[in-house]
Amino acid sequence: MIRPFVVRPLVRASLRLVAGGAVVAALSGCSLLSTPDPVQNYRFGLPMDAPSSMGDTPAPLTVSIRRIEFPQAAGDDRILGVTGLETAYIGGARWVSPASTLFDDSLKAAFANRADRIRVLGRREPGTPPMVLQVTVTTFEARYAAPGATPDVVITAQAQLRTTPERQSGGAAIRPEQGRSVERVFTVTQPAAENRISAIVAAFDTATRDINTQIADWTIQSGS
Repeated sequence: MIRPFVVRPLVRASLRLVAGGAVVAALSGCSLLSTPDPVQNYRFGLPMDAPSSMGDTPAPLTVSIRRIEFPQAAGDDRILGVTGLETAYIGGARWVSPASTLFDDSLKAAFANRADRIRVLGRREPGTPPMVLQVTVTTFEARYAAPGATPDVVITAQAQLRTTPERQSGGAAIRPEQGRSVERVFTVTQPAAENRISAIVAAFDTATRDINTQIADWTIQSGS
């Protein structure tokens, strides 16, 4: 059973001098480098399906996805656990990449699986996109009701979709107030099967796919 409510130190010097005459003689004055605790890397939000074939017909909708905003405490490669008012990082496990990057990749995969209905513009593509999606993740944590309990993974994200009216040939510049903006808050709570790291990671994976599927479907519905 893991103890997510015990914070592991970030970085400490691991070089320790060995005292004692006999030991010093045996090591010829060398020092010992302590072996760090093993850490397993995990990921979440793998592509759910192969991207849909676009064929000869372009997608009816086009969207530009801004860089995802993530809470500082949960955006790096550590797995955040919360028990009441206490927070800590789950020991012995890290994300293979920052959580914000993995979440961003999962969101793109959700849209890629709907390529026949919507196309995602590259962030460096020129021009004014007809729709702009901004996703702000406010909660991304394993939440414990009590120390040692089986946690629920909770993800909350606010999505804002802005639409820009089409520019008429020879028309004046488009002003921001001419567009339309809609917002929605999404929350997914996914119970872990047990209080083990692998089960908690699986809950993060399921919850991430779920919330990003909802965001992609809502974007298509709102833009239609």
